[in-house]
Amino acid sequence: MRLSGPSAALIAAFLVLPSLTAAQETSEGETTTSPAVQAPPPAPAPQGRSVEEAYQREFAFLEAQRRELEKLIEQTKARNAQATATLQAEVDGLQRAVVRLDSRADQVNEQVNASEEQALANADNRAILAATFQQAGVTLEQYNIGTLDGEAFSNMTDDQRVAVLFEEGAALIEKLGTIRREKGVFYTADGEEIAGDILRIGNIAAYGRGAGVSSVLAPAGGDRLKVWPAGEPDAVNGVISNGSGQLIPVFLFESLAKEVETKKDKTPIDVINDGGTIGWVIVSLGAIGLILCLLRFVFLRGASTGAGKLGDRVGEMVREGRHDEAMEYLRNKKSAPARVVAASIRNLDKDRDHIEDIVSEAILHESPHLNRFGIFILVIAAVAPLLGLLGTVTGMISTFDIITEFGTGDPKLLSGGIAIALVTTELGLIVAIPLLLLGNMLSSWSEGIKDQMEKAALHVINVSQDRKSQLRAAA
Repeated sequence: MRLSGPSAALIAAFLVLPSLTAAQETSEGETTTSPAVQAPPPAPAPQGRSVEEAYQREFAFLEAQRRELEKLIEQTKARNAQATATLQAEVDGLQRAVVRLDSRADQVNEQVNASEEQALANADNRAILAATFQQAGVTLEQYNIGTLDGEAFSNMTDDQRVAVLFEEGAALIEKLGTIRREKGVFYTADGEEIAGDILRIGNIAAYGRGAGVSSVLAPAGGDRLKVWPAGEPDAVNGVISNGSGQLIPVFLFESLAKEVETKKDKTPIDVINDGGTIGWVIVSLGAIGLILCLLRFVFLRGASTGAGKLGDRVGEMVREGRHDEAMEYLRNKKSAPARVVAASIRNLDKDRDHIEDIVSEAILHESPHLNRFGIFILVIAAVAPLLGLLGTVTGMISTFDIITEFGTGDPKLLSGGIAIALVTTELGLIVAIPLLLLGNMLSSWSEGIKDQMEKAALHVINVSQDRKSQLRAAA
């Protein structure tokens, strides 16, 4: 930085003053050490005042410079504040402009989205109209109305096409809503074609007469009619001929496009066939279980015949001491109670505990014969519902396979799997419930026979013991 004027003089004074002071100190030192050297004369007073004045002038100058600099700083701050305010105003304006543009952009996007949605809706409406016109053309073509196939119809606007469609539809509805007689062809149940008179009641019912056949007609598929096995031919003939008011059956249908099949009464064999292989397995097990129940009934009936009377009769013989006669009587019976009582008579000479053990052993020996087939019957009763459940799962799997391959459009494709699913469960319950009841009843009967055998044997033992006590008392 370059200085001039009073500032330079002041700095020079600052630099000269230390030199002068050092020189003066040196001179004084030399005066004390070397008296031969004389000290310089003191600076004149005016020279000291000029330095002070220089300092004051320099201070005044610097103070003025400081004030100018402060003023300049204030002016600069004011200009900066003004510039900052101006720039902030511009920034605020730009921000407001950006917000307006964003809002406008959102509005434009909404308009674009609305336009796209409207375009899609228009395309859907056009597709619906095209499908409606196509379906209407197919429907009207069935009644020999070809208005929708002409070039004039293709050149019309959509509004004009809809108007024409409504006109043709209204005319067709009015025509189909009347009772009309016409020549036509219908078919018998065997597929034989019959030409004759057809009386149509609107588009929901029809009667036919021709080649000696007068009957209610039903849809046969493909806009054809077939004989329905219902109605009195004379009554139908009267209605076709003169429209008599006699009550006759009527078959109401919705469309002639699909054939209506005659519902057949199912026989038990048909029901089992609906259940498939598992259905026949369940029925076979049911038949086996029923045969086992009959066989066990026969066994138990033979074993329980006269068990109570047998004990009383043999007890009388033992009381009278006719043991051989009692044994002969029991050998002729050849039944489980007879064999148990015979075992007790053969061992009457032993002590009571031993006899009771022999009776228990004899009853255990007869138990397998009395329990014969009981376990098999209960097993079949338990397995039949499980087989029905297996058929249900198999049928549902088959149904879902068909749905996966062909969809759900045709219920007939699904009927096979559903029939297996339901029929097998039904057959399993039909087999299980009776076998479970019969099996438990026969088991209870078997236990009752065992109790009767034990009772008869104990009765004989008690009679023998009483006789022995009487003989000892008499002796």
